[in-house]
Amino acid sequence: MKLAGARILLECLKMEGVDTVFGYPGGTVINIFDELYSFKEITNILPRHEQAAVHAADGYARATGKVGVAIATSGPGATNTVTGIATAYMDSIPLVVITGQVPTPLIGNDAFQEVDIIGITRPCTKHNFLVKNVKDLALIMKKAFYIARTGRPGPVLVDLPKDVQIAAAEFKYPDSIELRAYKPTIEGHPRQIEKAASLLLSSKKPVIYAGGGVVLANAAEELSHLATTLLAPVTTTLMGLGSFPEDSHLSLGMLGMHGTYYANMAVTECDLLLAVGARFDDRVTGKISEFAPHAKIIHIDVDPTSIKKNVRVDLPIVGDVKDVLARMVVVIEGDSSVLDLHKEAVKPWLDQIDGWKSSRPMLYSQEEAVIKPQYVIQKLREICDQDAIIATDVGQHQMWTAQFFKFTRPRTLLTSGGLGTMGFGLPAAMGAQVAFPQRQVIAICGDGGFQMNLQEMATLVQNRLPVKICIMNNNYLGMVRQWQELFFEKRYSHTVLDLPIDFVMLAKAFGATGFLATKQEEVEDTIRNAFNTPGPVIMEFRIAREEKVLPMVPAGASLNQMVLAS
Repeated sequence: MKLAGARILLECLKMEGVDTVFGYPGGTVINIFDELYSFKEITNILPRHEQAAVHAADGYARATGKVGVAIATSGPGATNTVTGIATAYMDSIPLVVITGQVPTPLIGNDAFQEVDIIGITRPCTKHNFLVKNVKDLALIMKKAFYIARTGRPGPVLVDLPKDVQIAAAEFKYPDSIELRAYKPTIEGHPRQIEKAASLLLSSKKPVIYAGGGVVLANAAEELSHLATTLLAPVTTTLMGLGSFPEDSHLSLGMLGMHGTYYANMAVTECDLLLAVGARFDDRVTGKISEFAPHAKIIHIDVDPTSIKKNVRVDLPIVGDVKDVLARMVVVIEGDSSVLDLHKEAVKPWLDQIDGWKSSRPMLYSQEEAVIKPQYVIQKLREICDQDAIIATDVGQHQMWTAQFFKFTRPRTLLTSGGLGTMGFGLPAAMGAQVAFPQRQVIAICGDGGFQMNLQEMATLVQNRLPVKICIMNNNYLGMVRQWQELFFEKRYSHTVLDLPIDFVMLAKAFGATGFLATKQEEVEDTIRNAFNTPGPVIMEFRIAREEKVLPMVPAGASLNQMVLAS
């Protein structure tokens, strides 16, 4: 029996286990949406903007570990997806984004709503496909999902012309796929793993530096096992938060530009740095020539192009971090006498780190007259469920969340780390709530970033998605303002958001609920009221307007050259 291309597409999605897509209709995908009308196995969530559709699919993917799926029409619909695709690409999030395209005979003729989305997205997709024949569609979809989820994950775009959606072909979905030019290495080299184990056991000042790859590989358990076996302190990147419990005595919290004092000092003073699923981003390393100057560096990553790209590496291991860490633990535990000697040797190092934690803890000044944003984050952590999912926008509130929320579980922080996309938080929370309707999902936003995708309040209300939105309102583009204060002599050029917005009234306008806190004593009640209110809720906190994110490593400085107080 022959099926139309649009129906074949949905059958392919079903075969891949997709139950939810985030799609916005238009002329060149109207056939797909017509098939969705009666295709009960897949639910479409209608966002109010294509960028938000991709961010929602991204949030769904980050929270579940599955491939997220978004659908958009051609032309402006397709170009609206680019920011979301680039966000996912920088953070290695598995997505399949399906865009409509004008009929194949019109491609290249400047037809209505035609755009070369393949060319536009080539730099920010793991791969992309233009489907020219309906007979190739099933195989291409199989390839798209395989590429998106294997190796270093990432977004794949499938551009589907309208005539291909209408044409018919027999449907047969491949059982498996093998791409000759694409064979990611999963198993780390045994000899390299043995060398790494030997270096770790001989070190006296080890630090494990864990990135988002630990979360993506579902390797949090293996990481914790290795750290506790070695008594090795663990610092994480922003993307790695949650991969190691921050309530552990071995946790150093986040490192880098806004990392903890003790994480940055430990990396500076360590004699061995084990980097796991991290890419040595410039926000992490500071001045590269002075990054971990006394350490041998072991780097584990599934992507060989990430190794030695930014820093020198003494021992590279290419492979899936879950597999590599598990086998490394076996090797280390196999030499119990050497392991016992190692544990004794690292005790002075742990004592030194405890001294840093005691002398320079993460603190902020308490002022009863104003709401400190750090206090709001701490209260959210205290009151929310232990498995609550937190999505953030980008800016000061993002860093305060990273510093003070204390994540203990993987896939509970959804944030744009690589691209730094304002407007990400609300739609990402939306996608996570769709994936986990019974779990608590909180979007933490600044007043600037929230306004970039606030239209998705309508999507939350329409779909009865009970996302709780925490807006840190200082009437500034806060992070840029902080830089202007510290490095541009307080010339606040276009970072003051002069028009005050009543976010409580905005919530009501969308049919949601809003609460406002202007004093510190109102914070806890506001949070509890929001959590006890059904449906989506906005919590607006009027925070200290010129509060800064500290510590801070200025651009071009080394990690031990932190600004600790204003």
